[in-house]
Amino acid sequence: MLRQYELVERVKAYDPDADEALLNRAYVYSLVKHGTQKRASGDPYFSHPVEVAGLMTDLKLDEETIVTALLHDTVEDTLATIEEIEENFGPDIARLVDGVTKLSKIETLTDNERAAENLRKFFLAMSEDLRVLLVKLADRLHNMRTLHFIRSADKRRRISRETMDIYAPLAERVGMYEYMREMQLLAFEQLEPEAYATIAGRLTQIHEQEGGQVDTIALAIKQALAEAGLKVEVSGREKHAFSIWKKMEERHVSFEQITDIMAFRVHTESLEDCYRALGILHTTWQMIPGRFKDYISTPKANGYRSLHTALIYENSMRVEVQIRTRNMHSTNEFGLAAHWAYKQGDRPDGQVGWLRDLIEIVDASHDADELLEHTRLAIYQDRIFAFTPKGALHPLPKGATPVDFAYAVHTDLGNAAVGAKINGRHMPLRTPLNNGDVVEIIRSRNSSPQLSWLGFVVTGKARAAIRRAVRAKERQEVAAIGRKLFDEIAGRLPAKIGKKAIAAAAKRLGLAGDEELMAAIGTAKLSDRDVMEALVPGSARGLADPEDWPRQERAISIRGLTPGMAFHLADCCHPVPGDRIVGLKQPGIGVEVHTIDCLALANGVDADWLDLSWGERSTGAIGRVRAVLFNRPGTLAEVSGIFAGNRANILHLELLNRDELFGTYEVDLEVTNVAHLTRIVSSLRASEAVAEAERM
Repeated sequence: MLRQYELVERVKAYDPDADEALLNRAYVYSLVKHGTQKRASGDPYFSHPVEVAGLMTDLKLDEETIVTALLHDTVEDTLATIEEIEENFGPDIARLVDGVTKLSKIETLTDNERAAENLRKFFLAMSEDLRVLLVKLADRLHNMRTLHFIRSADKRRRISRETMDIYAPLAERVGMYEYMREMQLLAFEQLEPEAYATIAGRLTQIHEQEGGQVDTIALAIKQALAEAGLKVEVSGREKHAFSIWKKMEERHVSFEQITDIMAFRVHTESLEDCYRALGILHTTWQMIPGRFKDYISTPKANGYRSLHTALIYENSMRVEVQIRTRNMHSTNEFGLAAHWAYKQGDRPDGQVGWLRDLIEIVDASHDADELLEHTRLAIYQDRIFAFTPKGALHPLPKGATPVDFAYAVHTDLGNAAVGAKINGRHMPLRTPLNNGDVVEIIRSRNSSPQLSWLGFVVTGKARAAIRRAVRAKERQEVAAIGRKLFDEIAGRLPAKIGKKAIAAAAKRLGLAGDEELMAAIGTAKLSDRDVMEALVPGSARGLADPEDWPRQERAISIRGLTPGMAFHLADCCHPVPGDRIVGLKQPGIGVEVHTIDCLALANGVDADWLDLSWGERSTGAIGRVRAVLFNRPGTLAEVSGIFAGNRANILHLELLNRDELFGTYEVDLEVTNVAHLTRIVSSLRASEAVAEAERM
């Protein structure tokens, strides 16, 4: 454990102007607060914040970050408060400590809810100050280093899974590859102990058998480059166990089939030398096609820059080589921390535009499971690059589609997307993008995200935005249905209903107000009798509920037609009594009756238009409904029960589309009038089996 004077000396070595008194005060405060607390290893608990502070000094971070590291567990694990820390160390350090403080003591929540709440607070704090993330990553790294002291295997696996799912990818996203690799290796040892032991043993065996082969190859690379006049540093290593395990899983091969277990780094003095070194290596040894990647001209989203290639060395041995300048290497290994410059007010936000996506996901997620799902999608790093027609570059996960691309550009563009051109050709929205594709999104003001998009989008931002838009659309449609049903119910009352009567009815029903009343009607939570009694007490006595009404035969009469004139109801819009209607009079066909908002009327049909209305006793017609059902057993039976319960006879049912998540059906029903059809749609939307329902 670092002593007090050693920690101060470390900070003063790279920051001579650091506030020595502040550092000493924080060291003593944390020591006193943690007192006699012990860690699972038996060491004093205070050793943990000191080691985290030491990791921060390795990264040469500012004094506020070092003090935050010393204090980061005091609020959670001692009697210290944020107010006390603010009084002693100022508002900035108090804010940082509050951001890092974990919420793991919330025992009443499930694992997912607890993890989601931790992430929610963490991302919001991180968006305000990225030093929160740096301290948190160091905290997690040190905890992983001492994880083996925890006796409970289940707890070790839970912490390791959280590290593998959340913290290692976060370290990668900010370019801290040293932290990422060590976290992955330590978590892998706990999650797959047998695989870890086997691979680690094989690596040790290879090292003993081949002796200094890594050094031999590194020297050969350095000599080849030196002969060409390049001054470089070359280092080599065997890949760690998790990296090899990951390749075995991805390629479905055994350990013996993994040939490129050695990796080498070449550090040059200039960017130009990187490309010269690449050419020399490719002319000295045979390169492996398809393994070259240029992250200098096209950096990763976290700012990582390097040339990657793979060569066939002597005896058909495959080796990986990474070529970069020394400055690139510093940034690549420690990311944001490598060029921290808070004292000059230069915040490196350009490296972390993805943080805005995470905050948007936090705001859009409906529950804990959604938040975890979207966040894990957002922070994983296996990427491709696609371009807008103007040349703007957007990194996306492999398998991303034009919808993912649209949401990466802007949420509003994703919400308005109706089509896409990929490299100038019209392609379906579900088409996977390839590296380097130029994508143009075709938009429409009247369009909205479709629930079926969730079947193919892969980014967390897209999934969160689609779900939020679909929920908003459902709320609007439920409110519209509720108002239409309310008007029909109110029309059967003996008196005209005003705003005061509606407010009084909502109060009688225990609802907050007008909007909540309409939503309850639209989702079929209230019967007609309940609403009528609430509006005018006593008005529904002796009145049968709609589901008890006898079925009526079809009796269609249309006002506005010449007596004896033939007419038929249009198949495109399926008008039913209660709709506003118009007629198209066409020679040899008669009059075709459409709803006033039918899309076919906008096609400029050459016909005489007639202003029509329904006769007084018109009842019975065919209504068409489109329903998106969850793809699981029993949903179709449940929906059929809804039709039967609403006294609606099914005339035709057709499956339009089906995928892993949803099935889309179109149903023709015998209905009495528009109120009857609206009630059916409302009942469908209230069902757990139905994702979407609308009248066609």
